[in-house]
Amino acid sequence: MAFPLTGRHNLAARGTARERQAETSGTMRFKQLARAIIVVTSIVTAIVGCRSGRLSPSREPFFFIQMADPQFGFFTANQDFARETANFTKAIEIANRLRPAFVVVCGDLTHRAGDSAQIAEYRRIAAMLDRSVALYSVSGNHDLALPLSPSSVAAYRAVYGPDYYTFERNGILGVVINSSLFKEPNLAPREAAAQNQWLERTLAEAKAKGKRAMVFQHHSWFLARADEPDQYYNLPVDKRREVLALLHGASVRHVFAGHYHRNALGRDGDLEMVTTGPVGRPLGTDPSGLRIVIVTRDSVMHRYYALDSVPDRVPLPRN
Repeated sequence: MAFPLTGRHNLAARGTARERQAETSGTMRFKQLARAIIVVTSIVTAIVGCRSGRLSPSREPFFFIQMADPQFGFFTANQDFARETANFTKAIEIANRLRPAFVVVCGDLTHRAGDSAQIAEYRRIAAMLDRSVALYSVSGNHDLALPLSPSSVAAYRAVYGPDYYTFERNGILGVVINSSLFKEPNLAPREAAAQNQWLERTLAEAKAKGKRAMVFQHHSWFLARADEPDQYYNLPVDKRREVLALLHGASVRHVFAGHYHRNALGRDGDLEMVTTGPVGRPLGTDPSGLRIVIVTRDSVMHRYYALDSVPDRVPLPRN
């Protein structure tokens, strides 16, 4: 669900038509929207029971920032990365001002895999984030080299660390996956099989322990519909069905991705697929920006902002 924030900046919605339609409630004041969500959720829960299963509630409402595709070098086809430096620096400055619970960057950290200058610049600016705010990097297809291979996966791990892992913050289990291994599993079959087993085990454990899981990846499972045809910007239908079933079984309600360099929102039942536009170079009408996500015990609300339109503060509702 999208939401309005407050501040002195221009807060006009600047996403795609699909996202603007999803944000028709943006004219409501934030507190009114939050109260309505909480009241409706309480009524539905009382009548039919909590459909999401035994989820560990967050102690208090909090927010995090999702970024995607800083992709150093993309603006100029690897000639330089001055614009990416400016954009990512601004994004980190925004995070330092707002102080989210964490920041997650959903892949394509650089445009050319293994480029030492691009990697160093990403890491230099990422290190500017206040140490009290955790930053989680996600592997993108450009980070793993084109085409994907076992050696490119190993090279990514040598530079950035694990390409799939979990983290826990504020009552949330973050599940970070390497979506390239789902996109082209035949190019690195052992690595793909190992991630499959890990994901099945991780989601089963999350379900058994009643953990509230969110998934972060680079490619989207789908942009608008779970049954949409295969294309460059989504993941293969056969694998998509299999993993979506796992996600539903573990009561996962939100998956966040990038790769599209535009915004898109899709649903599969009670699971929302959130595709976020780029910090770096846009490929559509959506500007370079980031997404702010508010999490309460009963709801998740989010909105994409251009880098020059992020509010001064993020008001949090009461649980």
